Amino acid sequence: MTQLETLDAYGVLTEPATLKIQRLLPGPIERVWAYLTQSELRRQWLAAGQMEMKVDAPFEFVWRNDELSSSPGQRPPGFPEEQRMQSRITELDPPHKLAITWGSTGGVSFELEQEGSEVLLTVIHRRVPDRATLLNVSAGWHMHLDTLVARATGKEPAPFWDGWSRLKKEYDQRIPA
Repeated sequence: MTQLETLDAYGVLTEPATLKIQRLLPGPIERVWAYLTQSELRRQWLAAGQMEMKVDAPFEFVWRNDELSSSPGQRPPGFPEEQRMQSRITELDPPHKLAITWGSTGGVSFELEQEGSEVLLTVIHRRVPDRATLLNVSAGWHMHLDTLVARATGKEPAPFWDGWSRLKKEYDQRIPA
């Protein structure tokens, strides 16, 4: 059994307002780093946005989740076709760590660790302000990372919004009220 088979796909709370979620991806580490930092690759699984690779550099994320899979499913009410967020790089150690600001939360870090021919990606989203946001963030990271795994392994991603809606219900059962 490989680590990929034993790695839990669900995010876990490492503190009451901190989500940690991991995925094992095909390497090398520079390839996964490119999926985090290059707009054209990142838009295939998360959001577009050019980044200048230096600490304190501002950038804008542009989400178009309907475009992440050939059949996105039903977008939930209240979610726009496009969403934008201003951010900036807070920590940078290529190709091992990228940390950024994230809206009104404490930020997100992406850590990469070579594991043989694979790369362990750890996403940590800190200081999520409330449970409702935590449910959205958990389902969102889970679905975005599943999309990244599909892209990195040459597979068609599952319908984004259908998966997100299902995962939000599952996280509602998993995360303490």
